[in-house]
Amino acid sequence: MKATEEKSKGLTKKFKAVIAAADFEKEVEKRIEKLAKTTKLPGFRPGKAPKAMLEQKYRSAVLGEALDFVVQDAVSQIVKDNKLRLAFEPSVKLEKFEDGKDITFVMEAEVLPEIKLSDFSSLKLERFVADVSEDEIQKSLEYIASTRRETESVQTKRKSKKGDVVSIDFKGTIGGVEFAGGKGQDYPLELGSNSFIAGFEDQLIGHQKGDKVDVKVQFPKNYHAKDLAGKDAVFAVEIKDLKVYKKPEINDEFAVKLGEKDLAALKQKISQRIGQDHDAASKMKLKRALLDVLDKAYSFDVPSKLVDAEYEGIVKQYEHAKEHNHLDEYEKSKSEKDLLKEYKEIAVRRVKLGLLLSEVGIKEKIGVTSDDLNKAIMAEAKKYLGQEKAVFDYYLKNKNAVEALKAPVMEEKIVDFILSKVQMKDKKVTAEALYSFDEDKKPASKK
Repeated sequence: MKATEEKSKGLTKKFKAVIAAADFEKEVEKRIEKLAKTTKLPGFRPGKAPKAMLEQKYRSAVLGEALDFVVQDAVSQIVKDNKLRLAFEPSVKLEKFEDGKDITFVMEAEVLPEIKLSDFSSLKLERFVADVSEDEIQKSLEYIASTRRETESVQTKRKSKKGDVVSIDFKGTIGGVEFAGGKGQDYPLELGSNSFIAGFEDQLIGHQKGDKVDVKVQFPKNYHAKDLAGKDAVFAVEIKDLKVYKKPEINDEFAVKLGEKDLAALKQKISQRIGQDHDAASKMKLKRALLDVLDKAYSFDVPSKLVDAEYEGIVKQYEHAKEHNHLDEYEKSKSEKDLLKEYKEIAVRRVKLGLLLSEVGIKEKIGVTSDDLNKAIMAEAKKYLGQEKAVFDYYLKNKNAVEALKAPVMEEKIVDFILSKVQMKDKKVTAEALYSFDEDKKPASKK
């Protein structure tokens, strides 16, 4: 096989290759001989049929396979000989293929850019740090208490109001006929929670325990049960009990129920968790600042196909958010044309930074160990106070979830390596400032 590099443009490399007819013929004969060893022709023992007869019977059947093999083998040789670092699988265009003549094809491939890494110690960054305040600890305690609240019956006779929990029996009918799934007993319903069909809970406000109410509603036109969608229904409801939420007292007993020795120990654990959250927020800001600096410090071409693939993913996310009315205020304020232009810039930035970090990882021989993954799982578990075991069990039973951790863990290790080299200066800020990411609202500034 002979290959010559054609005129290339940027990261796109183009080669024209010629495979000698004799080399192709050897591959064809090899495949015919292989078939002959196991195939029996009438009047001949396996492997004993005349070559001319085998050629006539099998040649057309093996030509396609032989062609694929010699071309792919030639492509691999071109990649190896020219030390190409491919960004994508090469494309191959067959220019000439006639039985008995040389084969000519053109291979085109996008390669990864050459990235010359500089000395990271010349970079200067500011790290935001914040102390854990007593107010933050108290707010966290209040939140935990609110998630563990219980209900108690109202002892005085009064009418229900928003926020109350009514225990109800109900039976739904359409046109006087009961329908499947429209019946329940002793169902606890928080008035104002909007967990039932629109208008249902409102009609139970202002009633007392023991009242029987006919609740009239209309199922939404897009209701998941198609046989009920858009139809008028009547629910016969009996209010069996009226309850209010009772938030537990935040004391030593409360702490013990959460598995801690006393309230002081619980506060200490919460303080540690908030401190970890502060560290994570500080690290996030620091990482974004680092990526901004790296983006400005390095300039190199990026493979267009990688950019296109990244861009398509971003656009799909945008279209999904738009379809479900989940666009943020910034996106709503921009025209789609301007947004798509910014998304293209994001795609270029992500690919560029991804290639840069990957180059650092290769040069410094940074890898992900089982210990790294275990630490990542532990860090994830610490985010869920009182549910650590459930998190561990999830990763223990889901190998794919553990596998999905490798890429972010690898990126964090590379980022940590770079950060260990830069000039760092701490800056004390409030927790509010630490968690403010207003400067990152523009999509083009996000990684």
